[in-house]
Amino acid sequence: MSADAAARAAELRAQIARHDYRYYVLDDPEVPDAEYDRLMLELRELERAHPQLISPDSPTQRVAGAPSTAFGEVVHQVPMLSLDNAFREDDVAAFDRRIHERLGLSGELDYVAEPKLDGLAVTVIYHAGRLERAATRGDGVTGEDVTANVRTIRAVPQRLTAGAPPVLEVRGEVFMDLKGFERMNAQARARDERVYVNPRNAAAGSLRQLDPRITATRPLRAFFYGVGVVEGMALPDSQHALLARLRELGLPVTPETRTVRGVAGCLEYYRALGERRSRLPYQIDGVVYKLDGRADQERLGFLSRSPRWAIAHKFPAEEALTVVRAVEFQVGRTGALTPVASLEPVFVGGVTVTNVTLHNIDEVRRKDVRVGDTVTVRRAGDVIPQVVGVLAERRAPGAEPVELPARCPVCGSAVLRLEGEAAARCTGGFSCRAQRQEALRHFASRRALDIEGLGDKVIAQLIEQDMVRSPADLFRLSAAQLTELERLGEKSAANLVAAIARGKRTTLPRLLYALGIRDVGEATALALARHFGTLERLLQADVAAIQQVPDVGPVVAAHVAAFFASPDHRAVLEDLQRQGVSWPDMPAPAAERPLAGRTFVLTGTLQSLTREAAAEALTARGAKIAGSVSKKTSYLVAGADAGSKLARAQALGIPVLDEAALLKLLGAE
Repeated sequence: MSADAAARAAELRAQIARHDYRYYVLDDPEVPDAEYDRLMLELRELERAHPQLISPDSPTQRVAGAPSTAFGEVVHQVPMLSLDNAFREDDVAAFDRRIHERLGLSGELDYVAEPKLDGLAVTVIYHAGRLERAATRGDGVTGEDVTANVRTIRAVPQRLTAGAPPVLEVRGEVFMDLKGFERMNAQARARDERVYVNPRNAAAGSLRQLDPRITATRPLRAFFYGVGVVEGMALPDSQHALLARLRELGLPVTPETRTVRGVAGCLEYYRALGERRSRLPYQIDGVVYKLDGRADQERLGFLSRSPRWAIAHKFPAEEALTVVRAVEFQVGRTGALTPVASLEPVFVGGVTVTNVTLHNIDEVRRKDVRVGDTVTVRRAGDVIPQVVGVLAERRAPGAEPVELPARCPVCGSAVLRLEGEAAARCTGGFSCRAQRQEALRHFASRRALDIEGLGDKVIAQLIEQDMVRSPADLFRLSAAQLTELERLGEKSAANLVAAIARGKRTTLPRLLYALGIRDVGEATALALARHFGTLERLLQADVAAIQQVPDVGPVVAAHVAAFFASPDHRAVLEDLQRQGVSWPDMPAPAAERPLAGRTFVLTGTLQSLTREAAAEALTARGAKIAGSVSKKTSYLVAGADAGSKLARAQALGIPVLDEAALLKLLGAE
């Protein structure tokens, strides 16, 4: 490697970091996107030619993390507290009065006012100016390690500017702006994939992806507003100066922050921002006031869950009146009948609402919702529309109460409601088209058998044309059959057949989750698989034996036992195996884990199983999965199109396994 190559790589990284700073912190880009992309491409090519130049904080490594099978825990050295809420102007005045009384001060105080972003709180730790760890708030004491995912967010600098202290922990909010959210959902709809309800859910779901490559495709942004642990740097004496210091270090801070004087200044800011709220590029649900003097902040201290020197002034939930056109019952995957009110379209909370769930028949009766009623609709917290209540004085004479149907509105099977349960359920099982459709959607989902391309519209057509009556029927489909469906050409059909074939090789936890057993999520499926080791042992277990599984109570145990006692369900499992669906057994709990103490890194594309499934299988045998190659790596698993990790492993002399060697190691051959 020449000195010129190293110097050019350093220069490119500095240029890219400067452009990121101008774009995300100053909101003043100085080059077009094409020039930015050209710089990034040159750096990638340079690092490809000289793998020893690659460093963890290089901008090319933002997307390089491998899928993780779980998030580790991070204990916050300084707890991440929440804020008390103010809903009325009197609450803000009372907050100011308490500060005056505790500090023994008179006269108006200065506050820093900023938007309360509707995102996900995170903390990011920098050592010697380099991003080392990032975590979610969690319960305030312990959060989830999302370092690999936060590294993919371009707004979060990998390295701070010169002058950064030895240790700096910054707190902020990861969010998704409205344009990015709409663009992401539009692309998902075009691919028949899941769409998110709102930007907050999208941001939270994106940040908690187990595969950081997925997070990297999401339009996430971040603003920082405070600090945790700081070593080697004297903090400024005011909140507004602290924010200015964070900006100097290259961290994005919301441009809407203002220093205001007294309660009057706080309320003026609140009203002005409320008027502009719908025009902001991101969602907010209120404003935050923080006492500006940091010495006074320290004197005031904290309550058990919130600081005494800050408060969130929430915007009121937006409400509107509309009329109930109809109440229909939708049938879900487990057969639960959910009443949904069809409304006269009403604009509330920034969106037009046409349908709203009424949850269950007890909720309908409690609120006494009837067809033709005028109701108040609220978008509480700008998230989920709900019917608050009925204006009984506007009710038309003779309006009939809504009744739970005795028969399923989809298949006509009997509806059963067990004593003590809120939900009523269709008893039709797979003979019910609605349940079959939802069950197949779940079966093919990413965390289940991960059949890419099998979206809602394709599944709906397969059910409508009676081409698939059970999950096993998916594996009988041919490309010729699929080309008969709308919007599926020969290439798309061939790709879907290939994706279905890849889904045949799975793991026992994924299979159990995919079956859609009532109340069995991913964690319970994994616990069942680890406890019994094989499907055969689970099939032979009774309720008492299943209840021995950690965290499985009597209700879930009964659901699991009932599911596998069903001849229909056993027939589906046998059919799946006849169609070639297979999975390795889990190591018995008492058995020695053959890969304990070894660290694996996965790269490239595997043909017979997904990298996520491979990671799960390795973890089940005691291995640790890492996201980057280092001297501590035991093996690199390299599939097709392996990139810089392969070059780095070869340079370090780390053993490289191809797919055949991996399958042999897992005992799958």
